[in-house]
Amino acid sequence: MKDNLTETRRSFIRKAAAGSIALSWLGARQAPRAFAAEAAKPALLGGTPVHQGGWTKWPQWREDWESEMLKVWRSGRWFRGSAGHVSDFEHGYANLLGAKRCLATASGTTALIVSLHVMDVDAGDEVIVSPYTFIATYNAILDRKALPVFADTDPATLTVDPASIESRITERTRAIMPVHIFGMPCDMDPINAIARQHKLAVVEDACQAWLAEYKGRKCGTIGDLGCFSFQESKHLPSGEGGAITGMSDELIDKCDSFHNCGRAVGTNKGSGSFTRGNNYRMTQAQAVLLMQQFDKLVKETEIRRANADHLTANLGKIPGITPLRLPENSRPAWHLYAFRYDAAQCNGLSRDKFARAVSAEGVPCGSIYHEQYFDGVLDEAIASRGFKRLWGAERLKAYRDSFQELKGNQQVCATTVAITQNMLLGDRSSTDDIIEAIRKVQANSAALAKG
Repeated sequence: MKDNLTETRRSFIRKAAAGSIALSWLGARQAPRAFAAEAAKPALLGGTPVHQGGWTKWPQWREDWESEMLKVWRSGRWFRGSAGHVSDFEHGYANLLGAKRCLATASGTTALIVSLHVMDVDAGDEVIVSPYTFIATYNAILDRKALPVFADTDPATLTVDPASIESRITERTRAIMPVHIFGMPCDMDPINAIARQHKLAVVEDACQAWLAEYKGRKCGTIGDLGCFSFQESKHLPSGEGGAITGMSDELIDKCDSFHNCGRAVGTNKGSGSFTRGNNYRMTQAQAVLLMQQFDKLVKETEIRRANADHLTANLGKIPGITPLRLPENSRPAWHLYAFRYDAAQCNGLSRDKFARAVSAEGVPCGSIYHEQYFDGVLDEAIASRGFKRLWGAERLKAYRDSFQELKGNQQVCATTVAITQNMLLGDRSSTDDIIEAIRKVQANSAALAKG
C-alpha cells in the first residue's frame, strides 16, 4: 500500500524547491542556554528547526537568456524545420556527452518510445527493466505493446541488480532497459555482457542522469541508445523536452525518421520518402533555452557532487542511515540524493515519521517511488484485448505473480529516503544542516517514536 508520505517525484521536488524560511540558525554554541535547549529538541516536538534559510529555487531563470529567447519568438520560426537551433543543440549536447550523435525529442518519454521502436521492440515482445523508476519507463514499453519484465532492484544501489536479469530472459525478450535512477549509474559492464550473450538491445533510461559517468563514459553513450529528459524538474530543464544519444549514425538516423513523421533521412532512405513515424519533435525555443544552460549544468554538477560526497562521508556515521553504493569508477549526477533508513536502529521510529521529523527541521525529504506495479497500470494493460491476444492467460498470470518475487525492490521502496537536487546547490553550511537535522532526529528517535 502506498504510504501517506509517499508523493510523486515531481510533486516532492516542487515542494522542496519552493520551501523558504527567512531566518538563519545561529547554532547551539553561540546561543543562550534556553535557545540551546530548544535547538536540541526536535522541531516536530516544538523545538527550533536546524535549517531556517530555505533552499535554491528550481527551475531557475536568468535575465541574460531573454535576448536569445525573444529572437526566436519574434522570428516566427518555431517549428524544428524552420531554423537551425535544434540541430545546434543536438551537436552541442552530443559533444557534452562524448556521443557521436544526438537527436532532440519532445520529451524523455518520447525518447524512450522512439528508441524502443528503432531497436525493434514490437507488439508481443518483452523488455527487461528496473521496477524502481518513474512510471514513464513502464509506459514507454507498454506503448510499444510490449511487456515490461522486472529484474529486481539491488537495495545497496537502488539500480537494477545485474544478477537478476538473466533469469527473466525468454524467447520474446528483445531489449534490456537499465535505469540510471536519481542520476546514479547502473553497473553497465555485466548488463552489456548479458545483452551481447543473448543478442539483446540495450536502451539506457538516462532521463535523470545528465553528465553521470560510468568508468570514464557518460551515461547515455554506453548502450545502443540513451534517453534523456529536460522536464521542468531536471538539471537541464526546458519545461518539456528530451534527447536520444548514441554512437551509431544508422540508429540515430532511424530515430530521426521515426520522430519526424517517418521522413527518410541520412542512411535511413528506405524504399521511398517516408517510413513509419510520429511527431515527437523538439521546438526551436526549447533548443535555445537548453543551449544557454550547458555551462550552468557543468558547473552545478560539480557542486552537487562535492556536497553529495560530504553527505555520504558523514551520514554513514549516523546509526540507521546507510548511504548508497556506487559502481567502481563512477560519478553520479545526483538528481536526488537518497539513503537507506533502518527503523530498528532508531528506536522503531517509522520511515514516514522520520522523514516528517527531518522535514520539520527545515530539510524537506521523503520516500519517492513505491511498488508501482501494484497500482493497477499493469493490471489494466494485461487485461486489455490487445495484450490478451499477444500473450496467453498462463503467461500473463505468471507475469503478474512474479511481482511478488521482487524482494529487493520491496525493501528499497520501504526504506529509501531522499532529498532533492536543488538542496545540493547550497554552501557547505547548508549541507552541514542536512547532516545535523538527520543526526538530531536519530538522537531523539525514541521521543519521536512515542510522540
